[in-house]
Amino acid sequence: MEKALEEASLSFHDIRYAVATGYGRDQISFTNEAVSEISCHSRGVLWLMPGIQMVIDIGGQDCKAIKLDKDGRVVKFTTNDKCAAGTGRFLEVMAKLLGLSLEDLGELSAKARNPMDLAAACTVWAQTEVIHHLNNNTTIEDIVAAVNQAMAKRVAMIANSLGVERNACITGGVAKNAGVVNYLEKLLGVKLKKPPRVDPQVIGALGAAVLAHERLHGGRT
Repeated sequence: MEKALEEASLSFHDIRYAVATGYGRDQISFTNEAVSEISCHSRGVLWLMPGIQMVIDIGGQDCKAIKLDKDGRVVKFTTNDKCAAGTGRFLEVMAKLLGLSLEDLGELSAKARNPMDLAAACTVWAQTEVIHHLNNNTTIEDIVAAVNQAMAKRVAMIANSLGVERNACITGGVAKNAGVVNYLEKLLGVKLKKPPRVDPQVIGALGAAVLAHERLHGGRT
């Protein structure tokens, strides 16, 4: 926070209202209010893209599907279970196993010739499968495509449990992985919009800032 204030040429005295969100929101001492990431992601998306009816957020620790009504209120939502499959952690584990960066996964996926299916939904068992394919001299591109497809299948199950809306967007760090996004769009049958002009990883923080402004001034921004 001190670094952000320094870059903005501000101090703590300049902050009139602050909202915290995310898993550590209750541990932050200098905020006025803590709001769930469900509400903050929804508010951040709607501030950028009015009219969105579904948000699919794939972060490092969980995956969320959020359904909104025509006024932008959260109608219902669901998240993955505690398993790492369906989260950015799954991709981190697989990238490390393959000796790749997270950025490599999206690019290499597009070069796959014959991607196979990963049968295991569990991250631990999926690692065993990947090692098996490596030992059988399967190309890195085909393995990466299989990893991205497995991720997309897991997320599609979560989104489909709510009923997919045509006007949907994707947020979170995994939104930067074109391989996962492309497979997910095929599975859901919709074109997923991405937040314009903003890193998809900061949508929750953006929503918290918008909510803080609204709390201070009243009404919607």
